[in-house]
Amino acid sequence: MSDDEPKPGSAEDQGPVTITPELADRLDEKRTELFEEFEIRDEFPSEVLREAEARTEDVYEEIEAEIDEREDLRELTTWTTDPIDAQDFDDAISIEREEGAYRLWVHIADVTHYVTPDTAMWEEAVQRANTVYLPDYTIHMLPPVLAETVCSLVPNEDRLAHTVEMEIDDETLSFEDIEIYKSVINSDERLTYKECENRLEDPSLPLGEENELAFELADRMHEQRKEDGSLVLNPRRDRAHTIIEESMLKANKAVTHTLMWDRGVEAMYRVHPQPTPDQWNQALKEIQELDSVSIPGDAWGDDPRKAVNAALEESPGRQLNKIQRAVLKVMPRAKYMNDPFGGHHALNFDIYGHFTSPIRRLSDTINHWIVHENDVPENLIELCDHASDKQKDGETAERLYKQFLQEVGLDPHAVNNRGVEIVEDPDEAKHSV
Repeated sequence: MSDDEPKPGSAEDQGPVTITPELADRLDEKRTELFEEFEIRDEFPSEVLREAEARTEDVYEEIEAEIDEREDLRELTTWTTDPIDAQDFDDAISIEREEGAYRLWVHIADVTHYVTPDTAMWEEAVQRANTVYLPDYTIHMLPPVLAETVCSLVPNEDRLAHTVEMEIDDETLSFEDIEIYKSVINSDERLTYKECENRLEDPSLPLGEENELAFELADRMHEQRKEDGSLVLNPRRDRAHTIIEESMLKANKAVTHTLMWDRGVEAMYRVHPQPTPDQWNQALKEIQELDSVSIPGDAWGDDPRKAVNAALEESPGRQLNKIQRAVLKVMPRAKYMNDPFGGHHALNFDIYGHFTSPIRRLSDTINHWIVHENDVPENLIELCDHASDKQKDGETAERLYKQFLQEVGLDPHAVNNRGVEIVEDPDEAKHSV
């Protein structure tokens, strides 16, 4: 049995959730209703699809022509780590140990090489502003034909990337040096999260030592973030998730610090206001009253974020969702702004923004453009407001769709992880959830 074959009894092993044609029609009607209510564009215009198809032609010749203009990193050991069902791989990492430092490279698919402001694809991406994820139904920001081909960092093929190269001090984990540049990479392997865990268990496997070093750094960065007061609402992530999450956070931070402090330019920064003291007290009181949950005495008088972290780490697993909900209820929404001041409260970063997911977020695409072209869109404030609004709309549509699934007797989590299959026999569908 391979690393990624479902184990007996796992969600994958149970197969898709089966539903009747009538229920499938009701789900389709509900999605259509939500798309109309929140102005979510499901179908791509034919002009956009034609452009996307054209950009996937003559790929190798185009990359070959670009090599002299970019950093050639094809010999650098590089790999992607994603969920087993990922369709596009938009970020890859490389890491090396140096005297007194770690050198971490985060390579991001170079979307803005293919999607530029003079294209219909760009205009459509601006309208959509982000990818919307419903259980077993995705509304993409970019045409999948583009995202899953030339913008996907598949193994053993040359790909155009936007690389963030960071020299990270061994003691303080602060930036000694940051370089951001266009590159050509060639990923050595596509790992699933489970395969990454296996490499960490047995470093003698290919990429085992590299993943071991990546986790060493990521774990240290994670612990430092918590110590500094960063809120960690999901404390029980596996090591593979920790590597990717911390590497992407570090790269996003490196880019936005460069934009603000080195260049002093406007960009799409991510600003997260803090709750009022009364709101924090309300959340902590609700958490303290949960069965089998307590906030350690030494955490009460400290930062509320540290108090929540402590409660999450020491609580039974069944209470995690309730603690998370208590915090999210009082948290203001994060939003995009053209300057970063106010910082990101949940992460406890003075400056933060997005760069590592340009396939699914407009903010990252715009920031890629600003970094390389030094060209700030004239309507940046409008773009920030629009992206913030569309993110809220997408999240609301997701929540309402999940509620509807529950109303018709379906488990949103099962639907999302296992997909659905339409069957004619109502009895067969009745017992499938």
